[in-house]
Amino acid sequence: MTNVQQVRTTQQEPGREQRLFTFRATQLIWLALGLLEGGLALRLFLKLIAANADNAFAAMLYGITDLFLWPFVGLTGTPAAGGMVLEINTLIAMLVYALAAWVLERIVWVIFYRPRTALLNTQTTRTEQHTL
Repeated sequence: MTNVQQVRTTQQEPGREQRLFTFRATQLIWLALGLLEGGLALRLFLKLIAANADNAFAAMLYGITDLFLWPFVGLTGTPAAGGMVLEINTLIAMLVYALAAWVLERIVWVIFYRPRTALLNTQTTRTEQHTL
């Protein structure tokens, strides 16, 4: 006859799921901002080097980024020389979108983040098996 005793202890940290959600949400915000800022910076660079706007890649990039630059059209003048263009509007848009992403990230953080507590929910389960 053998006695087998199994003890299993599990700990649950209160608020862990909300912290994980907050972390993932803020990371998605920064990822989206990074993609947008990268696209806008590439557009700015292509305009500065007077890239061919009829090129498929440049046309696609301009088409996508035009959507995000629409609120800033006509805000300032656009200096140009020899086909090269400095889009001040794009620089302003990059700054505004960075500030908006920061504000959105802070709002998500304030609403959903729960700080760690010293309390852990601990549950211990004992099972005994008797075999012959």
